[in-house]
Amino acid sequence: MHRSDRPRKSFEGVSTLAFAALLAGNIALAFGPLFVRLAETDSHVGPVASAFWRLALAAPLLLLLTRVTGQRVGRVGWAMAAAIGLGGLFFAADLGTWHLGILKTKLANATLLGNSASLIFPLYGFLVARAWPSLGQGLALLLATIGGALLLGRSYELSHENLVGDLLCLLAGILYTFYLIAIDRARASLQAWPVLALSTIAGILPLCVFARILGETIWPETWGPLIGLALCSQLIGQGLLVYAMGHVPPLVTGLAFLTQPVVAAAIGWGMYGETLAPLDWIGAALIAFAMVLVRRPAASPVPPAD
Repeated sequence: MHRSDRPRKSFEGVSTLAFAALLAGNIALAFGPLFVRLAETDSHVGPVASAFWRLALAAPLLLLLTRVTGQRVGRVGWAMAAAIGLGGLFFAADLGTWHLGILKTKLANATLLGNSASLIFPLYGFLVARAWPSLGQGLALLLATIGGALLLGRSYELSHENLVGDLLCLLAGILYTFYLIAIDRARASLQAWPVLALSTIAGILPLCVFARILGETIWPETWGPLIGLALCSQLIGQGLLVYAMGHVPPLVTGLAFLTQPVVAAAIGWGMYGETLAPLDWIGAALIAFAMVLVRRPAASPVPPAD
């Protein structure tokens, strides 16, 4: 690498370029719920159908990136194909459930609860290592439980539909955890871009089937929101995170994640008049702090879900 190509360093040895990519990736992901709503109101497709187009439109570009970066797919054995296929199925279930939840709750709640895998995935690590969580990780799980209870309680007070939306987003976070477990197995043999591209392709058909079963309109009247969803969430957001996570410590990743609910809350307030009461802010802050606390330096970083 030439000297001019090296990322310039900022605080704590984190490069300016990597940190900027991390921040931009989280901001891009925070716009995902907005595009899901616009897909319903402007494109007139259902939430699961918008998830289908998110993957279908992004897949060719992700395959192109595998070639540009030199991370070619190569030969995939049966065991690897099964892991990626299972991961794609869970990813499809995660996205479909999350998109359904987005239309029934606040954007900030959808962003926070949809990323609950950041807290749940470490539990899988504890089971594999057959070890108890550390004091800090146990505290993180406790804070997240309290914060989640506050958000769910507030949603129940507002309306039954809001509570259903929150529960759907929470379920999406659990499903995303299973996706991460499958992808964690695949990453043992494949590089990041091929895994992301193949799991994206594997999720396309299940989402199309789910949308058909639910009787949703699949073909859009306008493409703008769906292209924005594919570019912001699946390509730019995930792509920048894939790059940044090879250069940024997990704690910094956790701190940067805090931009997602803030940006989503600002979008919800500006476009839909969604406001957060003091208890909402307290619950969101507890969950956000827990997500930072659980990312100990030795842990593998978990990319924000959507």
